[in-house]
Amino acid sequence: MGIGGKLNMESSTVSEVNLAALVSVCSQCSEQIGVRIMHITSITRRLGMAAITLVATAAASLGIATPEAAAAPARDPILFVHGWQGSASNWDYMWGRFLNAGYSADEMARFSYDSSQSNKDIAVEVKAQVDSLRAKTGAAKVDIITHSMGGLNSRWYLKNLDGLGFVDDWVSIGGPNHGTDAANGCADASCVEMRVGSAFLTELNSTDETPGRVNYGTWWSPCDEIINPDESTILSGAANTRTLCLGHLALLSSSPVFEGVRDFVK
Repeated sequence: MGIGGKLNMESSTVSEVNLAALVSVCSQCSEQIGVRIMHITSITRRLGMAAITLVATAAASLGIATPEAAAAPARDPILFVHGWQGSASNWDYMWGRFLNAGYSADEMARFSYDSSQSNKDIAVEVKAQVDSLRAKTGAAKVDIITHSMGGLNSRWYLKNLDGLGFVDDWVSIGGPNHGTDAANGCADASCVEMRVGSAFLTELNSTDETPGRVNYGTWWSPCDEIINPDESTILSGAANTRTLCLGHLALLSSSPVFEGVRDFVK
């Protein structure tokens, strides 16, 4: 072989070696670049998570509500419970006044029930109404405003149907909480329970007339022709308010009574 051919072979060999080295170097560079890209991606993700955490912490410290917290009602919704032989329409005046005070119809509920049945059975209906109102509004607790016998079945719900944890404020307007002589003239199961000294009232008022952490308030009139004695409405442990000389139904359309109740459930 001549010198020229030998040189060509050596040149070819050198080129192949250089090419292999170059490929090896590029391969190593690619691996290093890939590792660095993965490292950068990891850092970016960590920074992103840190930023989210920082924003959430700052929002909490500034009192900015999350969407879930913002959905919670600003005040307790109200359930109205009428009395013996009454109906949901008994609350027309107060319903309208609460609307004018800024409440929406979705924040309130009223219903009619068969008042001849036992207050224990009506209490089951009260429980269902409370559960429904809480589910509709997302509220943890409700306020209950009652008239006459509505105070008895709602108290039974509080005391005996696990209602204490779901009610914030409870109001009795002209309620026969210790019975009334007027109940002696009827024979309905609920009337028998409203008689002074009945087994139902004895059990309801035993141990503690205002149990739990519920805020209890009563409004009673010295001129109530249905609640005899007038002071029957008063409960131990409650905020008891004597009204002006008002009749049993007139209590529901009295502006001073409404204003007092409105302020009590705020």
